[in-house]
Amino acid sequence: MKRRDSGGHEDIGPTQRQLRVGEELRHALVHIMERAHFRDPDLLGVSVTITEVRVSPDLKNATAYVTRLGGENVDTLVAALKRAAPYIRGQLAKAVKLRVAPVVTFAADMSFDYASYINNILHSPDVSRDLAAGDEAAEPDENQDGGASAEKP
Repeated sequence: MKRRDSGGHEDIGPTQRQLRVGEELRHALVHIMERAHFRDPDLLGVSVTITEVRVSPDLKNATAYVTRLGGENVDTLVAALKRAAPYIRGQLAKAVKLRVAPVVTFAADMSFDYASYINNILHSPDVSRDLAAGDEAAEPDENQDGGASAEKP
């Protein structure tokens, strides 16, 4: 469901309130992860990075994007966090004062993988060659001065 402004145009971005609540939830989740004593062996001694929390317009649902320090076995981390979600929601309700504690779902953050993929493409030999050829073509000819000739015979 997309929001519309007064002119009837679609507004695709989150509201300022969604951004503020999302950031507050992210900070609270970080503190919960630091001090929580999980029983799940997949969560014991794991450094979890919460990169972003996106909140629905009604503030009842939130998606927390997580990654593990080092980036390996993110799928097992997400599965373990989903098992611990009811406990985390209860702790979140105590930490953040909202009318309704949001239902938190966890998803693997793929932005670091995507950034690495783009970086590898940009540093590939084919792209480097094309960029070097583009730089040579973009250099102005020394004999041209923008179309106007200042020389007089």
